[in-house]
Amino acid sequence: MALLFGAIIGLALGLTGGGGSIFAVPLLVYGLGLAPREAISVSLAAVGLAAAFGAAGAVRARLVEYRAAIIFALAGMVGAPLGVKAAHWFSETTLLTAFAILMLVVAIGMWRAAMRSPAAAGVVRADYVPAVASETGPMCRVDSDRQLRLTGPCSAVLALTGIGTGLLAGAFGVGGGFVIVPALTLIARIDIHRAVATSLLIISFVGLAGVATVLAEGRQLPWLLTALFVGGALAGMLLGRLLARRTAGPRLQKLFAAAIIVVAVFVLASRPY
Repeated sequence: MALLFGAIIGLALGLTGGGGSIFAVPLLVYGLGLAPREAISVSLAAVGLAAAFGAAGAVRARLVEYRAAIIFALAGMVGAPLGVKAAHWFSETTLLTAFAILMLVVAIGMWRAAMRSPAAAGVVRADYVPAVASETGPMCRVDSDRQLRLTGPCSAVLALTGIGTGLLAGAFGVGGGFVIVPALTLIARIDIHRAVATSLLIISFVGLAGVATVLAEGRQLPWLLTALFVGGALAGMLLGRLLARRTAGPRLQKLFAAAIIVVAVFVLASRPY
């Protein structure tokens, strides 16, 4: 079951532009019987390593925007430990309730994005296609060679958004792609292909920073279950690579959004803690 659920997460992570990893904690809590905080830790490990695996392909395809990724990832690595520690302030019932609300927000965002930008909904993390030309934005500048030129306001907003993403990742065990991708496209004005690819590299650093915080606190992960879950997630990313070009699109994004809503309602109705 850990392999199967991990594969579902890897597939969801790979076949969405952002938000696929949000299924991880519910599967770990309700499918494998982990306590919410333990599930968050395992989710961080699985999502971080699966994202690193996907990021390797994005790097080979030369789709990663390193300047934005470095700022975002460093800020996220500051926010993730804070999120892990903040999760201790709340009961597990409160964490699950807040997580379900987050799921609903992500689902609505995915559905609206699929409606407004059908072409962008076909850009997924499991498929590394050539990037298109970028536009010049008000905060960041992108030259004719698609090289990002950072300005002070651009760097500051990316850093603040990165901290916020890290807080969400550490507190809820999510990758944060639903925040990262819009931030890169709207703030840095990076085209959607590069934003989705760059998000994988950012998620890998943020997720692993959260895991490092958990271990530094002296908490132990269920190592066998974690290894199986991670292995399944990597297999799911590979499967996503095979399916991406035939299945990606607004219908798939809407399907994921609908599934997230169903799971969120289930979490709200069936909190065991």
